[in-house]
Amino acid sequence: MPFQAFFRLFKPKDRIFFYHFEASAANVLRMSEDLILMMASKRGSQRDAILERLEMQERANDDLTHTIFTDLARNFITPIDREDIHQLATSLDDVADFILAAAKNLELFGIEQPDATCQELARLVNEGCRIVQLAVQSLRDLHKSNTNIRFVVDINSMENEADGVYDKAIAHLFATETNAIDLIRWRDIYSTLELATDKCEDVANVIESIMLKYA
Repeated sequence: MPFQAFFRLFKPKDRIFFYHFEASAANVLRMSEDLILMMASKRGSQRDAILERLEMQERANDDLTHTIFTDLARNFITPIDREDIHQLATSLDDVADFILAAAKNLELFGIEQPDATCQELARLVNEGCRIVQLAVQSLRDLHKSNTNIRFVVDINSMENEADGVYDKAIAHLFATETNAIDLIRWRDIYSTLELATDKCEDVANVIESIMLKYA
């Protein structure tokens, strides 16, 4: 093997990993925007088209995650610790998975029209994904002493708001819904949406941990 080619094996692939993370975060943000549209639409061809798009986006995120793992296996030296790269890629993929799961629940449970709680939780998922995108972009500056980690406060605030919306909705559901099947349907829909906000917070927590490590 030529010396230069051998040397390249040990050169940190900063741009490769950061580019993949940013592409994954951008994809997840697009999914959250489609989730808002999904929760604002009635059952029919329009909602079917949105769900199909979400499924394609989720598969694209799976491909990005696989690419990150492949690049991780090929490179001896990485810009951040290998376990951090793995954890960040996995946590971003989890957000995509739960967004798709929340959307699919509408069809699985035969929901004609999502309610105001679904729409509010979808909005908060989108807010979380916007914060996640900014947090991922900030990774390029992690070696700078003045790196802004405001996203930690913002993501915690979003997740606390989502918890409040979820708790209020569950309390109202158990107080007013007399049909056990409908109760289970709506509870599971709310739970999956709320878990998507939790997964956004997980991404931010991983990035915060990385930044503190390299501060």
